[in-house]
This record gives sequence, structure tokens and C-alpha cells, in this order.
Amino acid sequence: MPAVLIHGVPDTHRLWGDVRRHLSRTDVEAWDLPGFGAPLPEGFSSTKEEYVDWLIQRLDQFGEPVDLVGHDWGCILTARVAALRPDLVKTWAGSNGPVSATYQWHPLAEIWQSPAGDRFMAESNSTSWAELIAGFDIPVALAAATASHIDEHMKDCILNLYRSAVTVGAEWEPDLANVKAPSLVVWGALDPACQVEFGHRLGDSMHAVDIIELNCNHWTILQKPAEVAAILEAHWGQR
Repeated sequence: MPAVLIHGVPDTHRLWGDVRRHLSRTDVEAWDLPGFGAPLPEGFSSTKEEYVDWLIQRLDQFGEPVDLVGHDWGCILTARVAALRPDLVKTWAGSNGPVSATYQWHPLAEIWQSPAGDRFMAESNSTSWAELIAGFDIPVALAAATASHIDEHMKDCILNLYRSAVTVGAEWEPDLANVKAPSLVVWGALDPACQVEFGHRLGDSMHAVDIIELNCNHWTILQKPAEVAAILEAHWGQR
């Protein structure tokens, strides 16, 4: 069965391009979440629960467990999948997506969760998004490429997702103990928004086989693609 890679905010499947080029296995799929480069199902309002349900429905179609990997919100959502449906997950790996009752949302998330988020999104454009992303030590050209895929649908989905998740840590952290799959946490240790201590807390909650700190910022997948690919293949090889 394949490996399935899930991006975060504000990304699409393209996040995983360089990592996939460094992987030796070819049975790897990178999915777009609804509204993030993919159409929204009818009636879909982009809450955290709906994204989890969408993932479960798609993964269920394989009929066998997969190697599941997530970054940022992809980490949060796939950890929830692994907790709710252990039968769908052969191995799990996640990076820089905290699931903790003690985590304080970063200032930008708090804006998105408030009425001010609507104004933020209305005034944002590709240039401002690229500057924001580049502020996490991402090369300007790569930040601009990421920002170019942020459209009005994605902006709305970001607001709805974050507004559904004010207390996600308190809601979802207790169920992490239900995860059965061998789990791995990979964390950019220089991330100011999702501090490395929450990578260790996530790993402890999931009884992870390892918690690996990388010398980079939030976007481990973009900054350290070769290292991430090697870490993933070693993890999959131990299953």
C-alpha cells in the first residue's frame, strides 16, 4: 500500500515535490485537501472535523493501512486519523503541527480566528503571502511559488479551519494515546510558531519510536527535503 503525504496551511500537494524526488519508493501519493488546490465537496464548510472525515473516507478506499505523513495542519489532521482509525494507518510521521492543550496559537492564527481575519484575507495578496512565508527562512523564489497558489477559496478555508480549532489541542490530545501505528515526529527546532517542545509532547503522547529535531524553521519539508526523505524511508523500513 502507498505512502500518503498531507500538506498544511497555506500549502498544496506541491509542498512535497522535493521530498518525493529524494524517495526511492514510487508508491507515494500527495493529496490536496479540499479548498487547497482541490474542489470543495458539496456542503463542505472546512472545519477540522470535516477534513478528518474526508481523509478517513479516502483512506478507507484503499482497503489496507497506509504509511501516513503530515506537515503542519497535515500533521494535526493525520494524527487525529491515526487516533480515531488505527486500522487505516500502518505507520505515521508528522512535523511541526502541535496537538496539545497547553499550546498557545501563534499571533497570526489568533487573527484568523477573530473577526480581524476577514480583513487580513481581503487585504492579502501573493506578494504579502510570499513575504510572510519567506519570513520562515524560505528562499524568496520558493516562497513566491507557494504563495502563487493561494486563492480566495483557500483563504476562506483557512479562516474556517482555524475558527473551528480554537481548542483543538484540548479536544484531540487525549485520544492520541489510542494511536497504534509506529509513529515518528520530525520537527524544525527553530520554528517560532510551533515550538519544538510541542514536537516532544506530541511524540510522547503518541508513544513515538523517535522524535527528531532538524536545524531549520517551520517548513521542514521545504528546507530539508533530502533529510526528511531519508528519515521517512528509514521509518518505513522498520515497520
